[in-house]
Amino acid sequence: MKKLPLTLIFTAVLACCLASCGGGQSKIDEIKAKSFKEPADPMANWESNHGVGPIKAFELPATIDQELVSKGQQVYESMCTACHKVEKRFIGPSPKDILKRRTPAWTMNMILNPEEMVQKDPIAKKLLIEYNGSPMANQNLSEEEARAILEYFRSL
Repeated sequence: MKKLPLTLIFTAVLACCLASCGGGQSKIDEIKAKSFKEPADPMANWESNHGVGPIKAFELPATIDQELVSKGQQVYESMCTACHKVEKRFIGPSPKDILKRRTPAWTMNMILNPEEMVQKDPIAKKLLIEYNGSPMANQNLSEEEARAILEYFRSL
């Protein structure tokens, strides 16, 4: 019986090992595709999202209250303009047309309860990521002040 050279044996063993590992990555990708589906877009169902906080639901009156707009503008200009600009994206999103993107209750809860919103609300979480992890500061506003700011936003 002939002896096989050591290099031939080593090459055969290496070839068997490599052949047994082949295709593993595609199998892993297939399992991931089946098991880990992308979560639904949190922005898709914003019309039914009231956020997390003291405001459970809120219906806006048909007409804009100009006195409330004035008060809201004053509060906004003194408390919010360091991070929000009416006409453009800044550190935080622009409030212009906010009620075309969020419910009144959600908007007020974000003003009143920003810490809990970014922890529990899917839209607020996504916005936190979109705005480079800059959380909204809690200005400790009252519900009346938040309502006035909301009315100001309606007027923009």
